[in-house]
Formats: sequence, structure tokens, C-alpha cells
Amino acid sequence: MIDLIAPRIEINLVKLAHNAEVLFNLYASKEIELMGVTKGICGQPEIAQVLVNTGIRTLADAKIINLKKMREAGIKAEFVLLRTPALSEIDFVIKYADISMNTEMAVIKCLSETALKNNTLHKIILMIEMGDLREGIMPVDLDEFVQEAVTLPGVELVGVGANFSCFGGVKPTEEKMKTLSSLAAKIRKKFSLPLLYVSGGNSANYNWLATAEDIGNINNLRLGESIFLGRETLFGKRIPELFTDVFTFISEVIESKIKASVPDGELGRNAFGRLPTWQDRGQIRRAILGVGIQDVLVSGLTPKLDIEILGSSSDHTILDAKKIELKVGDEVAFDLDYGALLSAMTSPYVMKKYIS
Repeated sequence: MIDLIAPRIEINLVKLAHNAEVLFNLYASKEIELMGVTKGICGQPEIAQVLVNTGIRTLADAKIINLKKMREAGIKAEFVLLRTPALSEIDFVIKYADISMNTEMAVIKCLSETALKNNTLHKIILMIEMGDLREGIMPVDLDEFVQEAVTLPGVELVGVGANFSCFGGVKPTEEKMKTLSSLAAKIRKKFSLPLLYVSGGNSANYNWLATAEDIGNINNLRLGESIFLGRETLFGKRIPELFTDVFTFISEVIESKIKASVPDGELGRNAFGRLPTWQDRGQIRRAILGVGIQDVLVSGLTPKLDIEILGSSSDHTILDAKKIELKVGDEVAFDLDYGALLSAMTSPYVMKKYIS
């Protein structure tokens, strides 16, 4: 195995624990429990353990392989598949997920059959379409759907939820949350269900929580980005008291030369089929990093130095170093947005370094 030191992503576990504790206490003060969403960090057990140590007892991920990784690492938590299962993976869902989020009756029936074969009980949360147009059962169909779901053996309906802002950008407004709360109340009463989870959304719900006088029946939120990056997701603003630099991406300079700022020659499409445009800045110090789109979502990186990312190919990122004398071998550090975090944590080419 080749043990490289760059590119790497540095993860400050102390700052992570601080963010998780602040948010855990904030939401607990409103009687809202948290699911720690681990998909953005690829289910890394070192990070999952920090969340559990903080008091977050439920971990949610969209990848079965990540749930398996955390289970086999000995993480003691309740594990949730954060999306409706594919029919082809039902056996693995039953084995590695305690709960799954569902929107299709065909899938729930298959979960029921497989759970019975394995002599186990699988819990389900029904996701309701609230306008963001990602996943969800239409509200008009909800009663009929629930009525059928509660008759199936091997599965237990333990909650309902909704998604906001991830696909359509729809905000979790007070009106939307009241509607979800009312739907949950109706289901509880009509079907005599406790509904342990009324999951009202994700890190985009911070502003709603901060201003809502009455949270209704909402008792659960699914947080990833706000814990990891210290920001709410609707406007990208820092949440008070939280660190925004839990994660730092670091790459190494492999070339540094004075060159023209505009390519010389007849231009066509680049490696990714785009026709780039260029601003003539005269001669500039162009520094090249040995990473590219194959390693990290470069557009989601923000340099900590006063330099500028000019663009990237699959394995090179070009910088305008401006007034900074970057030399070959120098390391350059970056803040990350959620897309960059997701890609860097998933990439096998980026080393993960934990700081405790």
C-alpha cells in the first residue's frame, strides 16, 4: 500500500464534537431528536463514533455499504437507510438497516416477506411529498397507503417524514411544517399509531426552528451538513457557536511558473466538452496542484489563501497565485462546501487524517 500525505482531508474531531453537541442541545431544547446523516462522510466510523458519543443515537445513510461499515466497526446506534430501498438490495436492507424510508408499496411488501424469512421486524418511515419533488407519497394517497402498510407482517410503521431543499430547493416554511404536522396527527389518530418519528427535514430546517413558536408534532430532524460544516443550507450562513472548518482539504503544488493568462492557439472544447472563456490578466504566476475532478469537486473548494482557482481537469487544478510565491512542494489548504466534502470523503485518492 502506498502511504501518501497529499492530497488529504483533515478532520478535526474536537471541533466536530463541539458542533454536534451544540446542535444536539439546541434541538433537544425544542424536544427534537436528531438523526446523524453520515452519507456526506462516507460512513466513516471515526466520525460516526463522535456523533454517537455526543448523544445522537440514530445514524442515517443512503448507502447500504456505509451502514455495513459502521455496524462492522462496532458503532452502537440505530441505523436508518435514508432513502427508499431498491428491490435488488432488500436482503441487505433487512440485514444492515433497522429502519428504512419508503414510498413504494411494492418495496414494503418485499421488505415484509424478507423480514419474515429472517425472523425479524423491520421498521419503516413513510416519506410524504411536500413539494420538493424528490421522493414521497402524495398526501391525497397517504391514508390508503398507511392502511395497507399496517396490515403487512414483518414490518412496523414507526414514522413519517418529508424532504425539503435537496432537489427542488423548496424551503421548510412554517406553513409546510404545519401541514406535515397535521398529516402526522391525522395518521396517529385514525390508525392508532404512536409514530415515534415525525421527521421534518434536514439542515435546511435551522431557520424554521429558530423562529417557530410552535413546532407541532415534529420530533425529529436529519442533520449532516450543519454538523460537519457549521452552516444552515438554505442560505449557507454560519450557525452561531459552530465551527465551519471541521474539514480542510489540502493539496500539493507540483508546478509553479510565470505564464500567460490566456491560452495561445485555436480553441475548441476542453476534456469535459466545455468551451472555456478566459480573462486577459497578462503574465501571472500559475500554480498547479496534483488533484482534479477525479479527486474532489473542485468548484466546491475555497482557498484559505488569497489565490484563485482558474479551473481544473481530471487530475490538475490550476491556480492564479496572485502575490503569493507558491513553490513546488508547498501545500495549499481549502475550505469545502457539501459537494466537495462528499466527493473528497468518497474518493479513494484522498487520504483521511483525523485530528483529535
